[in-house]
Amino acid sequence: MKNLLALVLLGSVPLWAQAGVYYSGETIAELPSQWRGFLVDQRSLRYLAVPPAKGLPPSPFQTEYRSALARLEKKEKLSADEIADLGALYIRLGQPGKAVEILRPAQRQHPEHFRIAANLGAAWQLQGDLAQAAECLREAVKLAPPKLRVFEEYHLKLVRLRLQSPKDSQQVDDLFGVKYVGEKGAFEPGTIAAQERKKLPANAVAIVQQLALWLPADTRLLWQLADLANADGDIRTASAIFDGLVTEFAQTAPELRQRRQQLKALADALPSAAQGNAARTVHEGHQRINFRSPRPLVRKFDVSQLPEPSADRTNVLPWGLLTETTLDAKFRPSFPEYLKKLDGKSVSVAGFMQPLGEDVELSAFLLIEYPVGCWFCETPPPNGILLIEMPTGKSATLRRGLVKIEGKLKLNATDPEDFLFSLKDAVVGEVD
Repeated sequence: MKNLLALVLLGSVPLWAQAGVYYSGETIAELPSQWRGFLVDQRSLRYLAVPPAKGLPPSPFQTEYRSALARLEKKEKLSADEIADLGALYIRLGQPGKAVEILRPAQRQHPEHFRIAANLGAAWQLQGDLAQAAECLREAVKLAPPKLRVFEEYHLKLVRLRLQSPKDSQQVDDLFGVKYVGEKGAFEPGTIAAQERKKLPANAVAIVQQLALWLPADTRLLWQLADLANADGDIRTASAIFDGLVTEFAQTAPELRQRRQQLKALADALPSAAQGNAARTVHEGHQRINFRSPRPLVRKFDVSQLPEPSADRTNVLPWGLLTETTLDAKFRPSFPEYLKKLDGKSVSVAGFMQPLGEDVELSAFLLIEYPVGCWFCETPPPNGILLIEMPTGKSATLRRGLVKIEGKLKLNATDPEDFLFSLKDAVVGEVD
């Protein structure tokens, strides 16, 4: 599972980075987000500017951003807000030069517009002009609404630190004045010295997550995220990030590689979440980051591209459709209309198996969209879990990779003690 997390986090990406992007079509949930969801969404942002492989169409996420860009480019006259959006889209889609071209004159025309100033700072940073970026971000700090000001202040601090460090440096930026070492003064897996922990602001993880969403290919921020996960006792997440920094980004800093080796050795020996009390003991060693959201990108699922549900074939069940289900104060669900039409019909869905106990031969299990680093503190929300039930007398062997499940969907609208969704008479197979 650790290797899967590393692949989800990193993948093969260009070595330029995106920064401080404010686009009205991009809503960020309250941070910090759970590591699992955060790393997946960060990867999605990173891949926006990566051209699809030859012969393959762009991803739906890329198509969404490209369509928005095309609509704005066709307009003869843009408002200040639309200019800020156009600049943000150029940045997200890997065209920072165009962003500078349209945002620079717009800032002179609209000197009090926060998103124009912030996005121009991002564009200059992508262009490699950190001095210009710092100047724009200084203005963005002044103009930022209170809720965003702390993130802008740390973004400005980051750029100023980069101005003072060698261009090709791989070292972590000293954002908080913290040494990520144990009580003996050296790095220790799963802990940090008490006096160093006291230096970390309560919102440290939220701050670095926000910066990493703005700069999703920035290896030095990824290193700091790994250190923060380790300081919380989350050895698996820290190990996965360090492992990806070496294997995917080819980072060579001796300190980074040493941390990767220490964490990898310990993470490989940890019990899985399915191993009950042993896994719970590991979990209790966590400092328990107060996660505020399961994932950072808030997106509404579009059913317009889905075919009309049919009883004569197996229907695709997207996870995004399930997560559109809402619960009221008494835990009564409101299902999307399209999902109601699938109730009782045969559906297929891809995900990761999560056992209910310690057995590897399973007559029933949970299915989740992405693998988790720690089940106890990264449990998906109720609308992110499917109960899978095999036919009577049948079982499935636990698999660690992505699987495809087919079965009859049942929605639960009446029992708050049961799962919202279940698949009956399920068949486990390979992903197409």
